[in-house]
Amino acid sequence: MLFNSTIFAIFLPIVFVLYWFVTGNKLWLQNLMLLCSSYIFYGWWDWRFLFLLLFSTLLDYFSGIKIHEAEKQSSRKFWLILSVVINLGFLGFFKYYNFFAVEFATLLRQIGFSVNEGSFKIIQIILPVGISFYTFHGLSYIIDIYKRRIPAVYNFPEYALFVSYFPLLVAGPIERATHLLPQIQRPRVFNKQQAVNGLRQILWGLFKKVVIADTCATYANLIFNNSVDYNGSTLFLGAVFFAFQIYGDFSGYSDIALGVSKLFGMELLRNFSFPYFSRDIAEFWRRWHISLSTWFRDYLYIPLGGSKGGTWMKVRNTFIIFLVSGFWHGANWTFIVWGLLNALYFIPLLISSKNRNHLDIVAQGKAFPTITDVGKILVTFILTVIAWIFFRSTNLSQAWEIVTTIFSPSFFQPLQMLPKQPLLLISFFMMIEWVGREHHYGLEQIGIRWPKFLRWSFFYLLVLLVFIYSGEDQAFIYFQF
Repeated sequence: MLFNSTIFAIFLPIVFVLYWFVTGNKLWLQNLMLLCSSYIFYGWWDWRFLFLLLFSTLLDYFSGIKIHEAEKQSSRKFWLILSVVINLGFLGFFKYYNFFAVEFATLLRQIGFSVNEGSFKIIQIILPVGISFYTFHGLSYIIDIYKRRIPAVYNFPEYALFVSYFPLLVAGPIERATHLLPQIQRPRVFNKQQAVNGLRQILWGLFKKVVIADTCATYANLIFNNSVDYNGSTLFLGAVFFAFQIYGDFSGYSDIALGVSKLFGMELLRNFSFPYFSRDIAEFWRRWHISLSTWFRDYLYIPLGGSKGGTWMKVRNTFIIFLVSGFWHGANWTFIVWGLLNALYFIPLLISSKNRNHLDIVAQGKAFPTITDVGKILVTFILTVIAWIFFRSTNLSQAWEIVTTIFSPSFFQPLQMLPKQPLLLISFFMMIEWVGREHHYGLEQIGIRWPKFLRWSFFYLLVLLVFIYSGEDQAFIYFQF
């Protein structure tokens, strides 16, 4: 079920009414209602994968209890390893089996072995939507119990809801048990202001997805799918369109998820914080897909030694984090190179101890940035766009051809297309983002002090644009991850 679909527009009000007006504010009934709704939401895509979701939930539920109750460290470690291996095993099979089969066969041929095309069977596997996200939910829960940060949850519906809560189930944010479980376990009372804020965030998320991302996708797909036909300047424009497509698509999903959750009296982790206003790559990664970045920091980077060791350890750990992050996104060398490229951007800042130079909000309390900040933002954005080329390309060969064409004299040739409509929409979008950059999302405080007529006219304009640009229901990019 897609957030931007008609069926979801019917589904959400029904769940909302049942949740607040039929359950009688009984916590166990509210949780059961959300749990059933979450399984319906997920099963709408393919009911068969509900069994995989349930198995993963049961595995970590019982493993968590076993770890919590075990007196011997060896027993605690056994249940931790069992859960991690099975979880990553399922994730690896569904997401990476074919990749490793093909690459292993290629390696054997290169070192002289006779390997037929059929030696390693390629399986037509349907990737379960959201498997990377709910797997990481379960892993963080198990690891936190093992580290004695939280106790095990004995109430199965409460834990099952934590894993499968439908606003975040298929594309995050990646929640922590320490943050979401307490909200699931305590009584919730309807808060009108919170609900209104949620509706506002849903509207902004839909605008990002339907108006910005899907419009930019049309031109990004046209240029990338016919990349050999375009000069350097046009290819760079296509990469810029993809940069706004993926930002509008993924941050739009996150905004809708956070907004929907507010309707049910719960707050999810923030996932984006205006990343395209970053002044260096380190700041960008503090503002982009925050829940994934902090997950890798807490469960991989710090256990590896973090920044406590010497320069070599810092560099090594940073490369590991970015490479794993790239591989997390998909079984393709393009994602791995994308991660590696971001690591190369990041390392000079780390070595020179400048990776925490920009912890504040750019031009905070001011209407306009300084010339220096503008220059830093543009350089960071261009570096990010170059990296996105590898993320978007079908293979490394296409990515390399696009990059070499951009860094050629043809970059200075006139654009072969200049679609004004998406550029105007992007400009309008970024103006709102800039005005709202000191808040949790662009639209949060926009129009609060305006006259009522002007405020509502602005909101109706956004609603109208969403309806005008909505056509076929376009899946969110991160569903494939």
